[in-house]
Amino acid sequence: MSGTFVAVVGPSGVGKDSLIGFARARLEAGGRVTFVRRVVTRPADGGSEDHDSLDETAFAEAEAAGKFALSWDAHGLRYGLPVSLEDDLRAGRAVVANLSRGMIPALMARYPDALVVAVTADREVIAERLANRGRETEESIRQRLDRQVGDGLPVSTVRVDNSGALEVAGMAFVRLLEDVAGVGK
Repeated sequence: MSGTFVAVVGPSGVGKDSLIGFARARLEAGGRVTFVRRVVTRPADGGSEDHDSLDETAFAEAEAAGKFALSWDAHGLRYGLPVSLEDDLRAGRAVVANLSRGMIPALMARYPDALVVAVTADREVIAERLANRGRETEESIRQRLDRQVGDGLPVSTVRVDNSGALEVAGMAFVRLLEDVAGVGK
């Protein structure tokens, strides 16, 4: 495949979906960058990422039928990336998806040339963002903040600090995607 899979990873509250949305608004119309809609076993609502929803049974059936390039469990939910993303990779596009850090080994096994973008933010910023989402208790927010996940990211990982204004991190992410996709070349 001639395209590049760009996996956006980081803990809840760092602003992965905001960065992806910022870049989508600036790049999707150009046709060189594609943004993957995840399939999640949570109903879509205005307070969470833009995703497709399946119930547990339908998700398991889709997974068994090979409909997902990658799938995983996290925080009591199931997540999947449609296998159709490979059409975009074959077409030479950069394919951007929000991915669990625990899926990096499977990602690199399936797409060895993938680029991992690790989004970070200050602890206080993450706590405020999680609280503003209104989906979690104070205790679950504290547990998320205290959760230690081994880095285990490839040495080629690009890190983006999203502690400040979205426009700052967003433009850095856009420039990275333009470079990966060969926009303007």
